[in-house]
Amino acid sequence: MRVALPRWAGTLPMKAAAFITVMCCALAALLGILVHVSVTDQTVGQARTLALSRLKDATSAFEDGDTLLPGAGVDPPGLPASLRRLAVDGQRGTMVGRHHGRPTMWAAGPADHGRALAVEVDYSQQARTIAGLDGAILWSSVLAIGATLLVGAFAVTRVTRRLHATARVARRITAGDLDARVNDPLTRDRSRPQDEVAAVAAALDSMASSLQGKLLAEQRFTADVAHELRTPLTGLHAAAELLPPGRPTELVRDRVAALRTLTEDLLEISRLDTGRERLDLDAEHLSAVALRVVRAAGPGADVGTGAGTRVEVVRDVYVETDRRRLERVLGNLVANAHRHGREPVVLTVDGPVVSVRDHGEGYPEYLLAHGPQRFRTEGGATGHGLGLTIARGQAEVLGARLDFSNAPDGGAVATLTLPQRPPGEGPAAAVPADPSPKRR
Repeated sequence: MRVALPRWAGTLPMKAAAFITVMCCALAALLGILVHVSVTDQTVGQARTLALSRLKDATSAFEDGDTLLPGAGVDPPGLPASLRRLAVDGQRGTMVGRHHGRPTMWAAGPADHGRALAVEVDYSQQARTIAGLDGAILWSSVLAIGATLLVGAFAVTRVTRRLHATARVARRITAGDLDARVNDPLTRDRSRPQDEVAAVAAALDSMASSLQGKLLAEQRFTADVAHELRTPLTGLHAAAELLPPGRPTELVRDRVAALRTLTEDLLEISRLDTGRERLDLDAEHLSAVALRVVRAAGPGADVGTGAGTRVEVVRDVYVETDRRRLERVLGNLVANAHRHGREPVVLTVDGPVVSVRDHGEGYPEYLLAHGPQRFRTEGGATGHGLGLTIARGQAEVLGARLDFSNAPDGGAVATLTLPQRPPGEGPAAAVPADPSPKRR
């Protein structure tokens, strides 16, 4: 089973800190062990040499019958049993033990009648030296790891700060701010060494500039084409009005009207793409706006009949917004529901949230995943795919959020959430108008 780690554990600084800590600990442990083993071998070797030298002197004195020096004796108390057995077997050896509560270096050799001749050397100073060395190694390792972590964190933080700045710019570009640029310090000064972060930042800036140029060229082309089409279309419309009544005339007028609508939609999209649209704020009950949109929808969209479009007011509010743009958004949603869905179409007002639902097959998967796309329709649907695109663009100008989903029991649902405050304004945009639910 995989252990669920917190999100901060996957960040680059945490990974770098963990890597630096592990490597520093491994290096400190390796160096500490090497120094400890080397110093301990040297210290123990010196104590063992001293103990064997005294054992040699004690053995000479014992064999000559002289008095043994202090610290030497035959089968002295405290002599380790394993070292005594070694001496009784006729061999010499040394061992570090404790005698009278202090570290002692013992050296023992054979004596007469199965006894052991041993000497003891005080090993306290050497033990304190080794313990002090171990403490010094431990504290110096901790200080070295801490200093390395600080230096590494500073270096990694500088890199991650630049990466975060690059990610923020990428998100701004994704949101539509094509003027956003990273402008990494290293990319502005070519005399300095260029690292990988600078290369990514430069590539992102280059991509954003190229994308902006192409989009601006496309917007200009669309606006120019739509603008140039308005004059001949006006003439066509006037000429169509002069044709004698009949079925061919109706077909010509219908196609001219559709072409004029498409041209006006293209001009509106071009204006929305520029990002310079300004709000004309006004205040009105949201239910009144919804009813006006339904009445303007034309035949097949009746109020209160249960057929066509039905308006349900769960909670009415007094909104401060751009009525024209709001009506445009709701009108496009209702028209799209009638064109691509099935009746009844229900427009629900619940506070600052307005939803439009039909009972058709629902939105296609590409629209749910990526949002409305221009000139793309599926399933044999008619239209140019501009209605929902304009609705989303106008909703962004209003500062509202437009979401698309499918109802569990079938049907497409478009949900418009108006902001609690108008864009750039201070007072609240939605004020309760009537606490009692109503249905129209």
